[in-house]
Amino acid sequence: MSSLPIPNAEAQAHSQQLATYIQNRIIQNNGWISFAEFMQMALYAPDLGYYSGGAKKFGIGGDFVTAPEISPLFAQTLAQQAAQVLAETKGSILELGAGTGRLAADLLLALQALEQLPVQYCILEVSAHLRQIQLETLREILPPDVMQRVVWLDSLPQDFVGMIVGNEVLDAIPVHLIHNTVQGLCERGVAFDGGFIWQDESLNNGNLHEVASALALPTGYLTEVCPAATGLIASLAQALQCGVIIMLDYGFAAREYYHPQRNSGTLMCHYQHYAHPEPLLNVGLQDITAHVDFTSIAHAGVNNGLEFSGFCSQAGFLMNCGILELMSKVSPQNMAEYAPLAAAAQKLLSPAEMGDLFKVIAFSKQFDTPLLGFAAGDKSHTL
Repeated sequence: MSSLPIPNAEAQAHSQQLATYIQNRIIQNNGWISFAEFMQMALYAPDLGYYSGGAKKFGIGGDFVTAPEISPLFAQTLAQQAAQVLAETKGSILELGAGTGRLAADLLLALQALEQLPVQYCILEVSAHLRQIQLETLREILPPDVMQRVVWLDSLPQDFVGMIVGNEVLDAIPVHLIHNTVQGLCERGVAFDGGFIWQDESLNNGNLHEVASALALPTGYLTEVCPAATGLIASLAQALQCGVIIMLDYGFAAREYYHPQRNSGTLMCHYQHYAHPEPLLNVGLQDITAHVDFTSIAHAGVNNGLEFSGFCSQAGFLMNCGILELMSKVSPQNMAEYAPLAAAAQKLLSPAEMGDLFKVIAFSKQFDTPLLGFAAGDKSHTL
């Protein structure tokens, strides 16, 4: 990938440290590791992985921009849904993987304005580095009385009441690569030969073989499966006593995900706003993601005792939650305020941007009220 920016000397040294760490793991494991293990270390190895190291990841100076970074409009709209859940449950909010803390800050300010603050705003964050950034962001933005509702957790709570939200969490969960070859099903993993290289190992039994066989992939087809994502949904189902789970991410229903023409999978890397498909480069310096198979997420929720409560596009969800009404509170005559708002709405809603590719899926437990965000444009039939 010669078109990618070249990392500076410090970044290269950091990447080399992580590469050595991964190489040692490959040696210990008889010369091969699954891609899921490689991705886990590349993203989350303590102090070295992409999310646990110190480089700037989000926003203009980082590698990609998430919806909460684009504009407070995203959080203000999501707050309408949160307020509905909190009004009924009198509970808390749990955010999974809170990024820079921007969503938490804007969501709390919007809920304060709606007089519907959660009892607590819990953040479950695996990266100590990101926890520190979140703390700084929140302290800077929130009034002290609201700030004192924020708590960081080390593990999922038991008997949680309220709303659990994950924005772009599922796509960062390590995936296994399945390759259906002429010889049969293989798992594609990583070996080392002067550098990281791809290597297939035959896949003959176990849970992964079962999942891969059920997909009935054409010969030559390469794709991802993510047992850890369905495992997360199972854990959330156990943690939730009463309330709603909402996950926002990019992805497809299984029929589209495993379409014959999507024969090289959805794996994507982000490095300084360049998107490319080469995860074995620049380890620790770039994000690695895969699109979400929402059908498997829906099954995981229902199979673990949750009620399925909705599936629609991000554009549909935000429209249902009143994004246009929120925009109408600013006069188009006031160009300084209105123009950035309109540009943000365009990014969040346009089918060419995030509007259609990003989906929202919801589950509930002991919560019977139809959710505001899924009032129209339901796409459940596609799952």
